[in-house]
Amino acid sequence: MKSSSHAPSATSLPRAPRDEVSARSTRYLVMMGVRIACFILMVVITPYGWYTWVLGAAAIFLPYIAVVSANVGQEARRNRREDPEPALPAAAPTAPPAAPRVIRIEEARTDPVAPPESGTDGTPDRPA
Repeated sequence: MKSSSHAPSATSLPRAPRDEVSARSTRYLVMMGVRIACFILMVVITPYGWYTWVLGAAAIFLPYIAVVSANVGQEARRNRREDPEPALPAAAPTAPPAAPRVIRIEEARTDPVAPPESGTDGTPDRPA
């Protein structure tokens, strides 16, 4: 989507709907005239050859092309995908982040206690 700070000029405004319909119907009628010419040339030109098939294919497929091109308005032809990159301002370079501060906590025993003696079965020995 385009956004600008200034008002659109008269030359950048879209065509009037009446003018667009007129242009689309003219384009359709011209393509239908070419179709009729292809059909007539296909029948009239002899001897028949590869061009007969080309003219026949044109007579068959031109109505589809004419209808599709007549239904697509000028606005749809003008709208193309826009790349937003050129419109965005360049970001100021930032310094790399400082190394993260790490707090290390180490615990040490201040009152050393001897570990209990264990027997062969893993239970502490008791005096008898």
